[in-house]
Amino acid sequence: MNREGILDATFQEVEEITLRPQSFAEYVGQEDLKQNLKVFVGAAKMREESLDHVLLYGPPGLGKTTMSMIIANEMGTNIKVTTGPSIEKTGDLVAVLTQLEAGDVLFIDEIHRIPKVVEEILYPAMEDYCVDVVIGKDASTRSVRIDLPPFTLVGATTRAGDLSAPLRDRFGIISKLEYYQPEDLIKIISRTAGVYNMEMEEEAKAELARRSRGTPRIANRLFRRVRDFAQFNGDTTITLARTQEALGRLKVDHLGLDDVDHKYLLGIIERFRGGPVGLESIAASIGEEPMTLEDVYEPYLLQTGLIKRTPRGRVVTEMAYQHFNIPYHTK
Repeated sequence: MNREGILDATFQEVEEITLRPQSFAEYVGQEDLKQNLKVFVGAAKMREESLDHVLLYGPPGLGKTTMSMIIANEMGTNIKVTTGPSIEKTGDLVAVLTQLEAGDVLFIDEIHRIPKVVEEILYPAMEDYCVDVVIGKDASTRSVRIDLPPFTLVGATTRAGDLSAPLRDRFGIISKLEYYQPEDLIKIISRTAGVYNMEMEEEAKAELARRSRGTPRIANRLFRRVRDFAQFNGDTTITLARTQEALGRLKVDHLGLDDVDHKYLLGIIERFRGGPVGLESIAASIGEEPMTLEDVYEPYLLQTGLIKRTPRGRVVTEMAYQHFNIPYHTK
C-alpha cells in the first residue's frame, strides 16, 4: 500500500504505514545490511534486472518485514506478502507465483514453516522462473510447465537453522538482523513520537530505549502504552517520571524483562536449581509454548547473558541471580 491510498485504509493500517520507514534513508539501524542492500539494489537497477533472492533472519521485531517493503520501494516495484503457514498446498504457492508481474517482490514471512512438498515448488521458481504443475488424474495425468516473470523472493525467518540446505542455497543474499543499540532506538522512538504528535523528554526516550530489549517493535509498543498513561493523566509531554511509572505498571524492568521473562528465569532458579533443564520442562512449568519461549524470549536472554544453552539444557547464569538479588551458589 502506498501513501496515496491512506484515505481508504483502516486506522490500524494507517498507523502501520506511517510508522514504517519507506526508504533506506528513513530506516534506522542495521547499517551493514542497509549499506550492502543499497549496493545490490543499485547494481540490479543499473542492469535492469530483478534483485537476487534475499533471506533475512533474526529475532522477531527487528524489521525484516519493513526491510522487504523498502527493497520493493527502492526497486520501484510492487510487493506481494504471504506467510509460510498460509501456504499449505502446492496449489496455494502456484496461485501466488502466477500472480506476480515482472520485477515484483514476493515476501514470505516465517518461510521456515512452508511444508517440504510445497518448498520443492520454489526451487525451479527461484532458479529458472518456472513451475511444473501436474493436472489430470490417473492415465490422463500430465505435467504442464508455467513460465514466470523474473521476480525477487524475500524470505524472513526467526529460525534460519530450520531451513533446508537446498532452499537456503538458492538465496543469493543472506543477512542477519542484529539487536539495536540504545542510540538507534532513541532515534526510532523520536520518530514515533513525531508521528503521534507527542512531546517526550530526552531522558524519557533514553529510559524507554533501555527497556525495549533492543527491538524496534517493542519500543513502539511500549511508547503507545506510555503515551496512554501520559494522556490519561493530562500530560502534554511524556516525562521520565511518567515513563518509569508506566513501565513499572507494565512490569517491564530496567533490563527490559517482562513478566514472562521473570517467570522463565525464576522458574529455572526455584524449581530446577538453576538448571540445566530442558525447554519443554520450563514451558510446562510456566504455562508457555516452547516455540514462543525459544523464538521470542530466549534470544534476548542469551544476548544479555542471563541464560546459557548447554547440551543438557538451559542454565541460568550468575547475572540472573544478581538481577533478582538471590544468592548464587556454584555447583
